[in-house]
Amino acid sequence: MKKIMISVAPVAATDILINPRAIARDVYECYKHGAAMVHLHCRDLNGRLTPDLSLLQETVAYIREMCDIVVEISTGGVSNLTIEERCQPCYPNWVEANSLNVGSVNLGTAVYQNPINDVEYCVQRIIENKKIPEIEVFELGMINTVRELDEKFHFVKPILFALVFGHGGEMPATVPALKHMIDALHENFPGGDYLWGYTQAHREDWEMVKVALDMGASTVRIGFEDSDMIAPGVHVDNNAALIAQVSDIVKSKGMMPMTPDEARAMLKIPPLRR
Repeated sequence: MKKIMISVAPVAATDILINPRAIARDVYECYKHGAAMVHLHCRDLNGRLTPDLSLLQETVAYIREMCDIVVEISTGGVSNLTIEERCQPCYPNWVEANSLNVGSVNLGTAVYQNPINDVEYCVQRIIENKKIPEIEVFELGMINTVRELDEKFHFVKPILFALVFGHGGEMPATVPALKHMIDALHENFPGGDYLWGYTQAHREDWEMVKVALDMGASTVRIGFEDSDMIAPGVHVDNNAALIAQVSDIVKSKGMMPMTPDEARAMLKIPPLRR
C-alpha cells in the first residue's frame, strides 16, 4: 500500500500574533490526524520574518513535548532579509529539513527574489549542516536549475520536490500545468531519483489534490499558509480539520498517511533521538 507524507503548514503569512503554545497544540492535533511533517517559518511575535530563532525554538520545543512530527523550517518567504539571515534555520540541531527555493518568481503583487548566488549559498548551508532540502518549484525552468545544482552539489537522493501552484504570477493550479511539471521532472531526472509533492495556494476545493495523488504525488502540503478553506466558501479555524479531510482523501484512494518515522526513512533523515 502506498504511503503519502502529509505536511502541515499551519501559520498564515497574514498572522499578526505568533503564539508558540497555540501553534504547537494545533500541530499536535494535525499529527493525530495524519500529518507527518510540519512546515514553519521563522517569525517574530507579530508574524514578521526574522533571523531570530528564539520564538521558533520555543514553538518547536512545545511541539516536541507532544509528538515526533518531522520539523521543517523554511529558508524563504518574501522579505528584506539577507540570504545569511534567511539561512539561520539551517544550523540548529532541532531542525530536520529546510525548504529550498531555487529561483525568482512573481507571487501576486510581490517579487520573490532568489538569485542564483543566494540559492547556491543556501544549498551549501543546508548540505554542510546535514539537513534535507524540500525544493519548492514555482515555474518549469526551476526544475532545470535543480538538475544543474545537483550536478554541482550532489543532493541526497531521492530529491524531494514541492510543486507549488496557484499564486498569481506563477503556474496555475490546473491539470495541464501539473502534467507539464511532471514531464519536466521525468526529462531532467530520467533515473527517477526524486519524489514530488503538491502544494496549492488559495485552494478552495480538493479536486487538484485528488488529481495530484492520482498522478503519483508522494507528499501533499495543507495548512493555513496556503489556504484555510475546507470547501468552496467554507473556512475553518484550525488546521486539524484540513488534515483530517486530506487524510480521508488519501485513504479513499487506497493509500495511507505516513508516520513521521516513515517520512524520515523515505527522505534519509536520521531517526529522531528519543
